[in-house]
Amino acid sequence: MTILLATLALLLAGSLMYSVLSVIAAMRYLAVGPPLEPPSPEPISVMKPLAGLDDGLEENLRSFFTQDYPQFEIVFAVREASDPCVPLVRRLSTEYPHVPSQLLVVGEPPYPHAKVYSLARMLAEARHDLVVMSDSDIRVGPDLLRAISAEFADGRTALATCPYRAIAGRSFWSRLEALGMNTNFWQGVLTARLLAGMKFAVGPTIAGRRRAIEAIGGIERVKDYIAEDFDLGRLMDQAGHRVILSSYVIEHRIGSEPCAKNFTHRIRWGRTSRRSRPLGYIGQIFTFPIPVALLIYALMPQAWPVLALTASIRYASAWMISQVVLGAPLNWLLLPVEDVLGFLFWIAGFFGNTITWRGRTYRIDRQGRAVA
Repeated sequence: MTILLATLALLLAGSLMYSVLSVIAAMRYLAVGPPLEPPSPEPISVMKPLAGLDDGLEENLRSFFTQDYPQFEIVFAVREASDPCVPLVRRLSTEYPHVPSQLLVVGEPPYPHAKVYSLARMLAEARHDLVVMSDSDIRVGPDLLRAISAEFADGRTALATCPYRAIAGRSFWSRLEALGMNTNFWQGVLTARLLAGMKFAVGPTIAGRRRAIEAIGGIERVKDYIAEDFDLGRLMDQAGHRVILSSYVIEHRIGSEPCAKNFTHRIRWGRTSRRSRPLGYIGQIFTFPIPVALLIYALMPQAWPVLALTASIRYASAWMISQVVLGAPLNWLLLPVEDVLGFLFWIAGFFGNTITWRGRTYRIDRQGRAVA
């Protein structure tokens, strides 16, 4: 019992230090601020891989058509011409004739990652060097492209991740997942940025220089990786290109999934993360101070002041990341519930190397690549 309590106490101390460090990381991120807009913004190609009708898809796509930017195009890609999103894309293209747009029907992908295949086809058709690769469930303000242009105006930046605030759907599980994204996930990203810099990319909207992507072998370099965003940033950094975390926060509309489907994709994410960055995944133990403090309290009830202190520090860190950095209101009541659930999913991620993704089953190898 003594050894167990001592081990938990060390883990808790590390977790509290990590929470404090994440607040410092958030302050450092906010201190940078957005750069000044260049006098002559360069043209941008926006690429949107689509599959089906997501919740709020029309509003999401419309937010890109209505960008306050002098010169940009939008390239869409679907697998089949019969995809239900095709009529919507054509209608919006008609409503905004001043925005050049095209729709590609790419067919079945010849390698595991369908999104990467769509991006490769769209990159081949895009007319501009500065590209924004954005998923269908993203909604932005009219100033996104102006912010992106400013961040690439120095000529040194090659890739930029847009941080996002997750917007939950109607289901209870969606609300929990969004809360975890807006706290634990971005806590980890900001802390990694503080300690080592952006040696990776994350998230459903990434901007980049096409010539830099081509210099590392093209977007096809990540065709076998499930976490293609993470590995694209990793490869760009290893090649000596500058990778940054953008100052522009977007909205990630995660929709409403039932319990079983939500649990399945969270376990898939855990297994993929463990394979993509094994040491970092083990280190996630320090992102769960409340579950560790609860274990200590269960073993030694007189340690309730430790639980109270832990909750205070955890709430302060979560508020800083979610509300101050991302602009997402913090659900104070659900935070401990999500922390405990997230802790259980983290443990589950250590078991199993197979995932089910887009109707197919894959084994994840030690490099994070998908093998059918």
